[in-house]
Amino acid sequence: MTDSSASPAGQAPPSNLDTTVAHTARVWNYWLGGKDNFAPDREVGDAVAQMFPLIRTTARADRAFLGRVVRYLVGEAGIRQILDVGTGLPTANNTHEVAQGVAPETRIVYVDNDPLVLVHARALLTSTPQGATDYIEADLHEPGKILQEAARTLDFDQPIALTMLGVLHFVLDYDEARAIVRELMEALPAGSYLVIAHGCDDFNTEVIAEAITFWNANAKPPIRYRTEAEIVGLFDGYELLEPGVVPCSHWHPDDPDAEPVNQYAGVARKS
Repeated sequence: MTDSSASPAGQAPPSNLDTTVAHTARVWNYWLGGKDNFAPDREVGDAVAQMFPLIRTTARADRAFLGRVVRYLVGEAGIRQILDVGTGLPTANNTHEVAQGVAPETRIVYVDNDPLVLVHARALLTSTPQGATDYIEADLHEPGKILQEAARTLDFDQPIALTMLGVLHFVLDYDEARAIVRELMEALPAGSYLVIAHGCDDFNTEVIAEAITFWNANAKPPIRYRTEAEIVGLFDGYELLEPGVVPCSHWHPDDPDAEPVNQYAGVARKS
């Protein structure tokens, strides 16, 4: 795919799409082997990978965690509604595909604010006849708008799983990140779930610091990794399920020998 056609076939890139600066959704797509990215995304992606070679493994581990946790939520916990905040560019095995593959009646609402994600979401995020999918263009800093628009598709009287994978580390202020999680979760009924995956700098600390400094100078949005203890704190007030907050590659892994990555994840239940 050329730099002028990183949109679904027959559609021009959105007029408000800035292709001159690397963006997280497109760089992440590049690390996953996708084609929905531009030269600046690939240049920054390659530079970060040189500093922090584990980043491509991390991207794949995060994607695999998405599949495992959605299968758990729908197949074992009985969840039939998912609010996916920080959708990213659609690839294989998206949330709705995994969830509706287990229970076709599952309803999913995606939330993102990247214009290229919006184009792809409209084109690709379809649903089974029994279920539903919707896409909300909203910023994470607007939890009220997210909740209001999600109510078009989701029943807030029934349990909902809130998934926030790789998005809260773009909220630089920790207290604000905690407040966003609280506001979203307080609107959900008992029996709902909170899923977070978040960059952690407890190990590989020096190379991560170098990579983040480079990212913040050359890409958007700016990012801040946090400690395991801080990530655990995002779950305060909810029942954190086993095995707790761990590298996402170690959360009920398919491969018990999977390499630990600097994306930590956990699942909690609202009583």
